[in-house]
Amino acid sequence: MKGKLIWSIFWALVGVFVIVVSTIFIPPAVILLMPLGLLPAIFLSAIVVFVLLGVALLFLTVKTKVGGILKNFLLLTGASAVGLPVSVLLHNVVSGLFDIEEPVFFIMATLVCPIGFLVGAVGSVVLAIKNKQVKYDS
Repeated sequence: MKGKLIWSIFWALVGVFVIVVSTIFIPPAVILLMPLGLLPAIFLSAIVVFVLLGVALLFLTVKTKVGGILKNFLLLTGASAVGLPVSVLLHNVVSGLFDIEEPVFFIMATLVCPIGFLVGAVGSVVLAIKNKQVKYDS
């Protein structure tokens, strides 16, 4: 049962990631939503859901004792989902408080976390397809 819940949360997380990226990079989505004033509301709510799903994925991955390399990929996916908005907030706080341009959290938010999310997601899917039946130690 918990294995199916992990995969449901995983796929929801991937779907919300697609929504977040599409509101940033796909011009038709921006053009359609901006005049209605819906873009900020959709973007912010998607970010909140993204973080909550990342926390849930981390918790369930540790709790259900998923074995092997799949555990590493799921943890990487969840940690990247949580780390991205946290890095954005820390970058803005440090830059605002110290009046300097802070590069570490900026690079984490723009490069490390999205790449980590994609690596974790692709690795999890590849392992699931390769094994066809993911085994859990519960």
